[in-house]
Amino acid sequence: MGKDKRIKNITSTVLSQFWGKLERIDFDFKFKDGNWKRLSHEAYGKSDGVAILLYNPETRSVVLSKQFRIPVYVAGVSEGYSIEVCGGSVDEGESPESCVIREAQEELGYHVSNLKFISTVFLSPGIVREQVHLFIGEYRDSDRIDNGGGLEVEGEEIEVLEMSFKEALNMIDSNEIIDARTIMLLQYIRINKLL
Repeated sequence: MGKDKRIKNITSTVLSQFWGKLERIDFDFKFKDGNWKRLSHEAYGKSDGVAILLYNPETRSVVLSKQFRIPVYVAGVSEGYSIEVCGGSVDEGESPESCVIREAQEELGYHVSNLKFISTVFLSPGIVREQVHLFIGEYRDSDRIDNGGGLEVEGEEIEVLEMSFKEALNMIDSNEIIDARTIMLLQYIRINKLL
């Protein structure tokens, strides 16, 4: 945790470590008026993550995935299915670049050689400590090495979707694409006129 003279007496209690670590963090915080107050927050996370949007400048298409997400289901949205960019968790000792190349092969079935880093973001900084490293990558049909679909040992069942860039943008407007990483990367492609 970073050093800030307005924060002191930090304690952490692990509440759960089932998949990621959920911890309660208690600390004293000095407000602008000079008063100190004891605050408590929860922070959740496993490791940093990656996400990549594959795009084809020749066909003006993108590759996305569709998979079941229990938080989406519990929220009562789209029967729990999310259309999104490829992503995953960075393993210990692995670089974000190596991770995103591995995930693109496992989930989408594409070999990525033309990788561009876009940004590192927090998607929900009020509770989740995961930083997500965002990438884009050009692909050609010849970069497809298998059908993708994810890893059975990780409980993944991923449908690979190749669609026109225009169709993907329309899916944002129709709320079929609700994943923040996907929206950011599609908008990056649009703003920078890559397709």
